[in-house]
Amino acid sequence: MAWRLLCTSLRRLQKLNPNSNPQITNPEFSTIFSSHFSTSFISTKTPKKFLRKRKRKPSARNTPVQPESALNPHFERIVERDAHFRFLTRSKEFLSKQSEHVLRLDEAGKLYRELGFPRGRKVVRSIERHPLLFEVYRHEDERMWIGFTDLMEELLEEERRVMDEMERDRVELVRKLLMMSAEKRIPLSKIYHTRLLFGIPEDFRDRVVKYPDYFRTVVEEDGRRVLELVDWDPDLAVSALEKEFTADEDRVKKAFKFPVKHGRDLDLELGDQRKLNMLNTLPLVSPYSDGSKFDLWTLEAEKYRVGVLHEFLNLTLEKRASIHHIVEFKEEFSLTKHTYQMMLKQPRTFYLAGTEMNWVVFLKDAYDENGQLIKKDPQVVFNEKLYKYAEMKNKTSGAVKKRTLQES
Repeated sequence: MAWRLLCTSLRRLQKLNPNSNPQITNPEFSTIFSSHFSTSFISTKTPKKFLRKRKRKPSARNTPVQPESALNPHFERIVERDAHFRFLTRSKEFLSKQSEHVLRLDEAGKLYRELGFPRGRKVVRSIERHPLLFEVYRHEDERMWIGFTDLMEELLEEERRVMDEMERDRVELVRKLLMMSAEKRIPLSKIYHTRLLFGIPEDFRDRVVKYPDYFRTVVEEDGRRVLELVDWDPDLAVSALEKEFTADEDRVKKAFKFPVKHGRDLDLELGDQRKLNMLNTLPLVSPYSDGSKFDLWTLEAEKYRVGVLHEFLNLTLEKRASIHHIVEFKEEFSLTKHTYQMMLKQPRTFYLAGTEMNWVVFLKDAYDENGQLIKKDPQVVFNEKLYKYAEMKNKTSGAVKKRTLQES
């Protein structure tokens, strides 16, 4: 440091008096002084904390659906809760299908999509967030494994009992989905992919054989298994919206709005005005009618699609669904690519949360002012119980246990 200071001082002195010729007797110093490289020790790089941060370019991935002034904190927190428990939900499903409900730790680290933890992170970090439900242990072969705790196994058994008790209700739910579909048939894979949305058991594809009066499974040429409706039940073909209309006509009329352009001075009679108002508000088209017969961009077709989505959400466990759930049934329910904009136009009934790319739609009337479901399905009650255990931390984190497994 002292050597560099001396070099810098001599350079400055030479600049002030160019005629001066200081005697440099040290050859090593002469070599350094005549070097073309800078000998300055002053850092010219701006520290990171002073750099101006670049603003993220707006995109559908990070742009909120709702403006800040219209945000509903209760619904937004539910979306955040789902993201927080993604590892719990996916890992529970994945491990439940494994032999003895266990998985080698080195294999689990590669299954970030299946287990629901962030890519590039260690799976152990996610396991330690829920010590009462997941554990890491060493097998007698000295390899590390992950699996369920005894408490989690008990909870899974409780969930199986809930699903068995609700089987008839789930059968009725699937019948209604089939009755809403365009051709009264839905691929079994689509029902399976959205099973958690409706509380349908994982082995539903095997259970449908017990109900030949309701369902028929057809294997198509490409090997795809399709569930078809056998019997149409007019008692089931009544939407929740139609039932609400019978109970409170005025409230339901105010739930939707479909703008119709017309002149102000129509001089309509009272009866004609009432018909026009009905055209402008309540979706009278039943979701159990054939939506494929409507012209795509007519008001009648839009009312049909709004009615279908209202009934679809009403059939879900928590009266809400993500865009991915809705798109799954795009062909069956004759939906268009403008579904997002269509639902934004109905803020009295639907609330869209999240971002424009990953939005979730809520059926507002199903929730109270505190964001709590008014009617809770037994599966929802169980899920809330599971979430409470998932948040408890009174077990030693990171404990490694010895456990014996039966070799398969």
